[in-house]
Amino acid sequence: MSELWQLGALELAEKIRHGDASSRDVLEAHLARVDTVNPHLNAIVRRLDDEARAAADAADRAVADRVPLGPLHGVPCTVKENIDLAGTPTTQGVPALADAIAPIDAPTVERMRAAGAIPFARTNLPDLGLRVHTHSALHGLTRNPWNPRVTAGGSSGGEAAAIASGMSPIGLGNDIGGSLRNPAHCCGIASIKPTAGVVPIATVVPPEDQLLSSQQMLCEGPLARHVKDVRAGLSAIAGWSARDPRSVPARLTDLGAGERLSIALMAEPPGGDTHPEIAAAVRRAADLLADQGHEIVEATPPSYEEILEMWAMLLIADVLITRPLLDMVLSDDARSVLDSMMDQYPAPTLQSSVELQGNRYHAMRAWSSFFEQHPVLLSPTWALPAFEHGADLRGEEVVTIMRDTLRPVLPGNLLGIPAAIVPCGMAAGLPVGVQVLGDKFTDLRCLAIAEQIQNAEGVHTPIDPVTD
Repeated sequence: MSELWQLGALELAEKIRHGDASSRDVLEAHLARVDTVNPHLNAIVRRLDDEARAAADAADRAVADRVPLGPLHGVPCTVKENIDLAGTPTTQGVPALADAIAPIDAPTVERMRAAGAIPFARTNLPDLGLRVHTHSALHGLTRNPWNPRVTAGGSSGGEAAAIASGMSPIGLGNDIGGSLRNPAHCCGIASIKPTAGVVPIATVVPPEDQLLSSQQMLCEGPLARHVKDVRAGLSAIAGWSARDPRSVPARLTDLGAGERLSIALMAEPPGGDTHPEIAAAVRRAADLLADQGHEIVEATPPSYEEILEMWAMLLIADVLITRPLLDMVLSDDARSVLDSMMDQYPAPTLQSSVELQGNRYHAMRAWSSFFEQHPVLLSPTWALPAFEHGADLRGEEVVTIMRDTLRPVLPGNLLGIPAAIVPCGMAAGLPVGVQVLGDKFTDLRCLAIAEQIQNAEGVHTPIDPVTD
């Protein structure tokens, strides 16, 4: 019989609901797992044992009293340390915010609690989430459970490593340049970057107001080992909030019963290199979908290579405006990453910024037309395997990481479209995350396709961390 820490979030909720396990037992199993494996990974950086135990006991009383229960009732969850969780600091991974206590929850945390989940730990991220490698000035390096010498991804690397190693069944992260998807790929778990605006984002730790790149590209979302758990997490946190003026009460498109689609396959995205084993893994996912009756068509959406440039220009404009403040709080390593990125792209001008918005709109229109023909696009998440720790600090490798490794995740951010990640296959001894993209507000359909892949491929985590 599986240990409690090996089960998915919905499986745990079902056991708690039917009295086959108590919420307290489930929590204690995960705390014991943290004791065992977190020293090897440094994924969890703050524990809330007492608060979580009290919440678990209350959850068990609710079961005994036969009160209505939420879909995640009594299930422990983790929260990235740049999302407000009442009574704990929203550190953003930097010493300057080590004591920035949030008095109230972020909307996503509030909604996870309303669904019955119990936050019990905070997870690591790089300084201000500005690297795709999780090493913070405040908490140090997070290691990949599959290989301690390579990155766990970023910026939600603490979440992914915790979930992949069985310390948590479900968690919350965010994504402006693949940060929900990069670590899911590196650690072999599932996630989704939702359509922009579907999940509200708000903080009470200054700065409370978002600049343009965050308004247009930043999302919060769930990570888990099972796609069905990601779906449950998204359903719990989605919807309008008065605290986020971008948020919308969207009705999300799902896959109809027995519906079969024309799915575009892009195993080797243009604009850079793709590792042959990663391309093969994406093709394997396409074959699994073809076996289920979907039509697979090799196709590439328009403006693909230009999107990387547009994403970088949009982000760099905001970095330039805030750079004096950033330099006050970032570590030398984080500043080095920013410098290398800015060396690759020209500083925006007023004219180029205006043109960028027009070009972005054009690309959004073109991709929507593409999705009319092929409602789903199947691609790699990263085009290359996870890199060694610190590779993003070596100037000569920054171009490779940006152009080759990262390029498949950036359209999702620039265009504001949903992108689900599901593990399928291996490359260089590491898991491969296949990316399922669709048009705006088709988040549930992307997850349905990802779940079909997972049902055929199987779930390969949690794992015991490799430590040598």
